[in-house]
Amino acid sequence: MRLVKRWIGLCVVVGLSGCATGLVSSWKAVDAQPFQLRGEKVAAVVMASDQTTRRAGEHALARELSARGAQGIPMYTLLGDAHPEETKARVAAEQAGIVGVVVLRPVRIDKELSSTPGSYSGPMYGAFWGGYHGLGWGSPWPVHDGGLRTDTIIIVETLVYSLTQNKLLWGGQSKTRNPANLDRLIADTAEQVADELVRQGLIAK
Repeated sequence: MRLVKRWIGLCVVVGLSGCATGLVSSWKAVDAQPFQLRGEKVAAVVMASDQTTRRAGEHALARELSARGAQGIPMYTLLGDAHPEETKARVAAEQAGIVGVVVLRPVRIDKELSSTPGSYSGPMYGAFWGGYHGLGWGSPWPVHDGGLRTDTIIIVETLVYSLTQNKLLWGGQSKTRNPANLDRLIADTAEQVADELVRQGLIAK
């Protein structure tokens, strides 16, 4: 997955203007029952083909789950670094007593260009001759930098499954601008998701 391989690199090198995460969509099954996290084993799954990304991500997500009352388990610890073939993954989860799964997967990475709006009250804008003519032709199109800023936007899909019901309870997408690193991205995403699950009544306060 080329997108996932790019994910870790972007998370490490960006951080241009801080990090902000927010949910852009949220869905709950109409018949979903509250997902009790008090001490129950919940697997953290980060769908990344790069094992370094997967391990770091699942550990970070498991910590966030444990901080909210579950016993977060990085899924790779049950399966090793092998590709998680479904039958083996299901047997391993059942043997470990996993009751639920929280899955993170990056679905889109965008680049966004922005610039600082100009002010037209300055003296160089006041007249065309002897003013803007020289300024404009001194920096003609195309613009190469001139105050342009590139932001990295990462859209992450998060799904919450009950394995006892084998049912999707909640799904959502979050948008993060300029994440500082992978741990921060996952921690911020998990925090947003946890808050939404509380609001939806799927996790008790």
